[in-house]
Amino acid sequence: MKLNILVKYFIIFIISFTTLCSMFPVNSSNARNIEYEQKPVPAYAKWGSLAMKETKQKYPNAQIIDYLHVGRIVNPNSSSETFKLWLREGQREFGVYITIEFDTKTEKLLRLTFKETSR
Repeated sequence: MKLNILVKYFIIFIISFTTLCSMFPVNSSNARNIEYEQKPVPAYAKWGSLAMKETKQKYPNAQIIDYLHVGRIVNPNSSSETFKLWLREGQREFGVYITIEFDTKTEKLLRLTFKETSR
């Protein structure tokens, strides 16, 4: 009699488990694609890297604590990307606007300017 009851519970468990598993299908390849979905690289990424590199050279004792892409201006011959980086140097915090001007067609660097700001 005890064995019969255990068998019934076992069968109920298997049916319940199977039903529960079928309610939540998991395809591992889909789960990986969702988890690690790559976002497209923004067009300004190249210039943002240059802005950070040049800022580190100009302010070697400062830490870059924030980064903002302000915008792009496109002209027929030259274009420019502007970024605002927030720096911390000791107890001082300040912003730096970096404007990178480049040839629109060849993307050759033409000019790089820095402007500090307190805000």
